[in-house]
Amino acid sequence: MRRNWTDTVVAMLVATALGGCATSKDKVLPHGDHTMLDVWNQETGGSAGGGQPARQLLDARQGLRRPLIEADVQAAPANNAAYTRTAANEIYRQFHRLPNPDLVMYVLPHLAGTDPVPVPGYTTVFPLYQRVQYAMPGERLEDY
Repeated sequence: MRRNWTDTVVAMLVATALGGCATSKDKVLPHGDHTMLDVWNQETGGSAGGGQPARQLLDARQGLRRPLIEADVQAAPANNAAYTRTAANEIYRQFHRLPNPDLVMYVLPHLAGTDPVPVPGYTTVFPLYQRVQYAMPGERLEDY
C-alpha cells in the first residue's frame, strides 16, 4: 500500500518538473515592442519622446546653476595653478613622512651564545613602526 502512495508522489513530481521545462520563456515573460533605449529616452527626456520628464529634469538642473561672479573669475587661475605640474611643485615634497617615534629599551644583563657568555645591560633605540609611513598630499602639512 505504501509503495503505491510513494510511486504516485514521485510520478506527480516528475510530471510537474517536466511541465515546468516545457513552457516557453515568451509565455512566462512576455515583452512589448519597446527596447531598453526607448524606455530610457521616454523616462529621462532623451532624444526620442521628451515631454514632461525632460522639462522636470531641465528645471531641476536650472535650480542648481548659479552665475559666475567676478571673484570666481579672478580666483580661477590661482585655483587651477594648484593642480598644474611645475618645476617648483616637482621639487616640493607632496608626500610627507608621518612621525615614527623612537622607543628606548633597556636590556637587562644576561647570558648569550652557545657558551653562556655574560652580556652587560645596555640601552638600545628602535623605531615604533617597522616601515616608514607617508601621508597623502595635503593630509600632513607641518614638519616634525
